[in-house]
Amino acid sequence: MGDSPFSPATNPAATDKTLDELVQVFAERAPRYDRSGNIATENLHDLHEAGFLALALPKTAGGQDISLRTVTQIIGRLAQGDPSTALILAMQYLQSGAFSHSSQWSEDVKQELFESIHQEGALINALRVEPELGTPARGGVPDTTVSRHGSAWRINGRKIFSTGSTALQWGVVWAKTDDAEPKVGPVLVPLDLRGVRIEKSWHQLGMRATGSHTIIFDDVEIPERYLGLLAPSPAEKSGPVAIASWHAVVIAGLYNGIAISARDWLVEFLHNRVPSNLGASLATLPRFQILLGEIDALLLANEALIGHAIALSEQGTESDARAGLVKQVVTENAITAVGKAVAAIGNPGLSQDNPLERHYRNVLCGRIHTPQGDSALLAAGREALKIQG
Repeated sequence: MGDSPFSPATNPAATDKTLDELVQVFAERAPRYDRSGNIATENLHDLHEAGFLALALPKTAGGQDISLRTVTQIIGRLAQGDPSTALILAMQYLQSGAFSHSSQWSEDVKQELFESIHQEGALINALRVEPELGTPARGGVPDTTVSRHGSAWRINGRKIFSTGSTALQWGVVWAKTDDAEPKVGPVLVPLDLRGVRIEKSWHQLGMRATGSHTIIFDDVEIPERYLGLLAPSPAEKSGPVAIASWHAVVIAGLYNGIAISARDWLVEFLHNRVPSNLGASLATLPRFQILLGEIDALLLANEALIGHAIALSEQGTESDARAGLVKQVVTENAITAVGKAVAAIGNPGLSQDNPLERHYRNVLCGRIHTPQGDSALLAAGREALKIQG
């Protein structure tokens, strides 16, 4: 993917202004959607209207083929407004970008998907995690099954933690065939087909407005052209969009964005809080000045790590293991930074009247995103020792 500005507008100053405006609007809406647990569909509409949903598409399809650097910048900034919306957009970029460079799909299928994204603002995400299997990143074969019935193909199964569920038009579903030696791979499913239903199961502590519910496939008939798992080379691990390492870096940028938002709120709080017994703002106290120094040191390290990972990716020398390690360190630094802010100011830090409480719940979710901590550390250690997994 090549470098590009943040949106289809031609004036870079105007595009930055548009992104800044969206961050501000999303931040104003975020508390409402956090409490309701609903997806902020008006945010997604605004992103479509501003041209953001199609940016990862090829230029020939109305996109800009944006780079990892641009994806990470956009997601990190939008996460300062509403990280749930930012996560849905991150998955849009990763999946549509990978789709455009994949050889598993015909040009007709690609064109169908691209037109729906560019013209209608359609959303796409991978649907991989299952109740029994867990995440395929830890290995195993999915229970979700594609089988032939005469001239028709049907898919049955359920996928949990499906980010963006009720707002998605397309799902890239990880499935297997029912052969004695099953083929395993992706199936593209239009989510308005008969037999697709959503079970509202997302009742999490943080990132509540991602709508990561369960999607159930009950004898859903699928056109054969959507069966990517039947392609001659279903396992693609390289190419312009190295999805595992891109995913790790983008997720790191998102959770770092949450920590930046928490830090900025804390600065304003310390300036505005003037206890009567002190007669000056909390910002004048050395202990809080030291605290901000500690937080900024963590965020500075995060910025350097993310930048380094992007630079290695641009050089073609980044590995999935190293990118996973960056995600692990950045998310833990982000959690530590927000935790320091909460601990330092006491009750206001955990009050729902203040956004810091929401930032803290949201940033904790960085630990559950792939690759999780133990997997990231194990992969990095094996790579260092040149031991095959």
